[in-house]
Amino acid sequence: MREVYFIKQNKEKWLGIEQVIQGKIKKNPDDLSSLYINLINDLSFAQTYYPKSNTTVYLNHLSSQIYQKIYKTKRVEENRFIYFFRTEVPLLVHQYRRYLMYAFLFFTLFTSIGVLSGAYDKDFANIILGEDYVNETIENIKKGNAVGIYQSGSTWGSTIGIIFNNIGVGAKLYIYGIMGGVGTLFALLSNSVMLGSFQYFFYDYGALKDSARGIWLHGVFEIFAMVVEAMCGLILGASILFPRTFSRFNSFKKGFKDSFKIFLSTIPFTICAGIIEGYVTRHALKMPLVVNLAIIISSLAIIGFYYFVYPSVVYKKINNHNHDAVL
Repeated sequence: MREVYFIKQNKEKWLGIEQVIQGKIKKNPDDLSSLYINLINDLSFAQTYYPKSNTTVYLNHLSSQIYQKIYKTKRVEENRFIYFFRTEVPLLVHQYRRYLMYAFLFFTLFTSIGVLSGAYDKDFANIILGEDYVNETIENIKKGNAVGIYQSGSTWGSTIGIIFNNIGVGAKLYIYGIMGGVGTLFALLSNSVMLGSFQYFFYDYGALKDSARGIWLHGVFEIFAMVVEAMCGLILGASILFPRTFSRFNSFKKGFKDSFKIFLSTIPFTICAGIIEGYVTRHALKMPLVVNLAIIISSLAIIGFYYFVYPSVVYKKINNHNHDAVL
């Protein structure tokens, strides 16, 4: 069958499924399952005869959306909060995984710019970090206390201030995505260049090891969450610029809904980063190195697994379960 005829034959059905996904048409769980099985058959046909076609990509996306609709329609026995973090967010992260890759690529590029700028312009750190901060930190380094800046203020007061500040930074990275993603990239550029120049500053003064022992205790959660928040901003921007088969407004609604859920998933990590920075980082140089490394590595393993590995695990598990159900 020619692809044009295949599309013409099934176009109305697919458009109807889009209406169901958008909530404009209500279906009971049994009808949704029937629609899904029918769509899977169309997808299998397209993958066989038009493997590199946009039709196949479209049907794959549509089947993923209708499946999530079915999954949400069914009565969820587990706690809604647990379901959100254990299933819903990982599926969304898997669906938008290329945006996470883009966010990390931009983060790496922008951080490298910060490092190179610090290396070639000795006054760059003063411009980015502020002269007062730089001068105070230089004095702390001379005293053998590279992370002394984190020891000021009360623990609980610092923690609350840090958490709200970091949530505010993350919200900007996300919401600025409404400017077609450009605002998000600008915010990511600003924060990443600051990080790069910050790290080079310590390297230049021979205190990189001591600073890393303290900074990355909370930095793993904080910086990784920042990149995921940038991912959310890029998703939001792409939903406006590239509506695909949806109207631009409906594409934006869907992009906002999906990206906001992923953004919410970063909040616990941001809170943990604030608690670590307020209560633990101030003791970084007094702690045994093995404890520092244990916290840093375990933090990286937890957040890295959740956003890079676990989404594929959940996606494959659900797909296998659904495949068995169809058979």
